[in-house]
Amino acid sequence: MPTHSPSAPRTCIPAALDASRFENVEAHFAELLGRPVNSQPEFDQWLIDRSELDAACSETQANLYITMTCATDDEAAQKAYADYIEAVVPRLKPVSFDLDRRLVQLSSRFASPRHAILVRDTKADVDLYRQENVPIETELAKLSQAYDQLIGAMTVQFEGQERTLPQLAVFQERTDRDLRERAFRAGVERRLRDKDAIEGLFDHMVTLRHSVATNAGFQGFGDYAFKAKHRFDYTPRHCFDFHESCERLIVPMLRRQEERRRRALGVDTLRPWDLVVDVKGRGALKPFDGGADLMRRTVATFRLLDPRLATMIGSLGTGSEARGSRDGAGLDLDSRKGKAPGGYQYMRDRSRKPFIFMNAANTSRDVTTMVHEAGHAFHSMLTVDEPLLAYRHAPMEFCEVASMSMELLTLPHMNTRESFYADDADYQRAKRQQIERSVSLLPWIAMIDAFQHWIYANPTHRREDRRTHWLSLDQRFGSSCSWQGLDDARAYLWHRQPHLFSVPFYYIEYGIAQLGALQLWLLSLEKGERTAIDFYLKALSLGGTRTLPELFEACGLRFDFGSETIQRLADRAEQELDRLPE
Repeated sequence: MPTHSPSAPRTCIPAALDASRFENVEAHFAELLGRPVNSQPEFDQWLIDRSELDAACSETQANLYITMTCATDDEAAQKAYADYIEAVVPRLKPVSFDLDRRLVQLSSRFASPRHAILVRDTKADVDLYRQENVPIETELAKLSQAYDQLIGAMTVQFEGQERTLPQLAVFQERTDRDLRERAFRAGVERRLRDKDAIEGLFDHMVTLRHSVATNAGFQGFGDYAFKAKHRFDYTPRHCFDFHESCERLIVPMLRRQEERRRRALGVDTLRPWDLVVDVKGRGALKPFDGGADLMRRTVATFRLLDPRLATMIGSLGTGSEARGSRDGAGLDLDSRKGKAPGGYQYMRDRSRKPFIFMNAANTSRDVTTMVHEAGHAFHSMLTVDEPLLAYRHAPMEFCEVASMSMELLTLPHMNTRESFYADDADYQRAKRQQIERSVSLLPWIAMIDAFQHWIYANPTHRREDRRTHWLSLDQRFGSSCSWQGLDDARAYLWHRQPHLFSVPFYYIEYGIAQLGALQLWLLSLEKGERTAIDFYLKALSLGGTRTLPELFEACGLRFDFGSETIQRLADRAEQELDRLPE
């Protein structure tokens, strides 16, 4: 169990290599391209050296990205990231392609069975590479940065204070319905002020992504993205089956829950500001107070679940950090003006140290985010001794199993004074909310994924076409609440999903992984928590050395996201909800 410092492989790449300038790494790329490789041991060493060079470049970009997202209002941080994307990355891609091509050539002579997945993935990357796409990808990265800056700058004056949108969202748990409505409308109005700018960014992104695909010989970006994301184990048809199963099996269940909510609240019509407030009129759960307290309680919760997990997460910091990745910091948790939206875990590949970013505003959802990102950090830390960079990263569909599982497996240990909910009534509420969220997320995933398939199958669509199609998807998958008088808010709800802008076609992974996480949760209920955790640790430690179905199997799970699996999990989740008090 690598709770220690990772052991550095023997490599010719200097430990202190500054990869922020192409001139500093150019000679190392040239040496690898020209190095004679005439035996299996020489091939193995070549792979390690290439991995460490890539890791140095990756970590440089990681630190610049982290700093940029932690301070979207810092001109120097924005410029440093933009300069790297514009001046360094376009020069790295051609030489990286040359190394990929050489790897494929050398593999025909020296690759062993261990290298099979690496070679398979690299061949796909070689097939897709086009030099003319390099400047397009640079422009897409800049557009993504512009989106982050727009969202990061969004604040409102509300109840006498300037608040970020995550801070404003806290008011949706207040029992005063008028206050909730005013907070909801304030957030909507702020987002809609920038809707034309966001729409313009997205229009440009769609056009550029279609060009990337056609340059590589594909009819559309969807097929290109499936190959680029190494989706060898499922097809778009599987995704469409998932959409249909969610619509048929999950949406009716959630709408039954919403009808119960409407009756419990005693309202004639459920509105968007009624969806998260406590139906018994209790105040919002306040499970922690600030990032440092969040971190303390997170470590305590994991100590109860498994001390190995507590040691790993505790090594990242105290939670009081607010400086991005400077000085090797591993955390930046609190919400503040100027931070980009959302949360993420980013592995710094050369030092092999994870970083967790989020926008905590002292809500129960923040607890979910924290243990989710901790799961990603565990995954990163469990593979630190793998010498090949490619194998220190698993397929995203399984990476999300690592994170989503923690949202559920931590639940039995959140009911102590040291963790989050010492009061049993608060604990029962939090437990119910988390199970509801785990299931209710599935239709939203189906909705976002279906939206992306339509977007890129129709790249010349008009904005009005996009609006109409989104509303049709909301009719299929969305809440049963009334949006009367909020037509624009409903039509542009997708603007809040950063994946659509920054990582296109990356969202179905959450659906596949949520089904895996729910399976692991059921395993813990049926065969014991220790059994589930042992499967979890074993599977995560494999990194990317196995295929996606093999990783699921190693975790005791079925790689399946069809109707039979969804039905079984939905039924069990509804049974658990029926046992819990409102």
